[in-house]
Amino acid sequence: MGVKKISIYDIAKHFQIAKSTVSFIINGKAEERRISKELEKRVLGYVEEIGFKPHYLARSLATGKSNSIGLIVENIGDSFFGPIALKIEERAKSMGYRVVYSSTLGNTQEAIDILKLFRETQVDGYIIVPPVGMEEAVEEVMREGKPVVVFDRMLDGVQVDYIGTNNQEITYAACMHLVEEGFKNIGFVTLDSSQSQMVERLNGYKQAIDQNNGNEVVLSVNYCSNRSDYKNEIKQFLQEHQQVDALFFATNYLCVAGLETLRDLQKHIPEDIGVAVFDENDLFRLFDPAITTIEQPLEDLSKAIFQTLQKRILRGSNRVVYTKKIIPSRLIVRQSTIRRK
Repeated sequence: MGVKKISIYDIAKHFQIAKSTVSFIINGKAEERRISKELEKRVLGYVEEIGFKPHYLARSLATGKSNSIGLIVENIGDSFFGPIALKIEERAKSMGYRVVYSSTLGNTQEAIDILKLFRETQVDGYIIVPPVGMEEAVEEVMREGKPVVVFDRMLDGVQVDYIGTNNQEITYAACMHLVEEGFKNIGFVTLDSSQSQMVERLNGYKQAIDQNNGNEVVLSVNYCSNRSDYKNEIKQFLQEHQQVDALFFATNYLCVAGLETLRDLQKHIPEDIGVAVFDENDLFRLFDPAITTIEQPLEDLSKAIFQTLQKRILRGSNRVVYTKKIIPSRLIVRQSTIRRK
């Protein structure tokens, strides 16, 4: 014989009160609705005794809140987005929220479709790493009164909360470190992208090169999931620019492909070529020689992202000043850029 599933109706019948009263008590609105402390205590005690857990969709219909957050990133398997998604989820769970997330792989239409799906499931707010062309879709969500926090890259012309890091400043510092170590011809490997974080990192490189009267040597590759394509382009780039004695990679997966390419070309690091990269990865610490990196502050970023969204959810998104918060990254100098003098 099966066990009967308990519903809000059953709890209301047990106490001979309205279903809405049970819903308000379960969702922490007893005081707001002027429900007596005694009744609240009795209902919550009974709920705990029977192990009642309301279905989130039913609860969202009753309260207008689902206690869920939609998280849209470029690639959940990436060594940056994966850990930061986990940290956001840990913070969200501790505050009673579920996180539903998905990857766009840089595809704008995919991102718009994911956003539509999340809207249908009535999430309370959105955390988005937007590909190019997401402006209209994000603004539409905000017009519905749903809070949005954008991170890692900005959206042109959209008034929205943004959390990011000091891409240009820290890239400039890393390239100046290469110059100070005696590297004369620094190449820059990046994505062919108008995303703000990539533009800022390229500008940091250009600032350092121009300040030292050097020549800019830039390889821009298309975003793809095939590392072999990156390797082939980097190999051709190095063959065409044999004067390059250092490489700065604008993101970690490009650096992984670059390290494989340098191994295939039998280039020694840092004797033949120095290597630095934006974004930490366990591989870079374990590689021999260890790779100089720019480490993004995952803990501080995840905290700022979630707290900003939570405040919007609790306070509402109307008549507010949107924030732009920049949390500095740090340069970690390792053997790959230290020349023996």
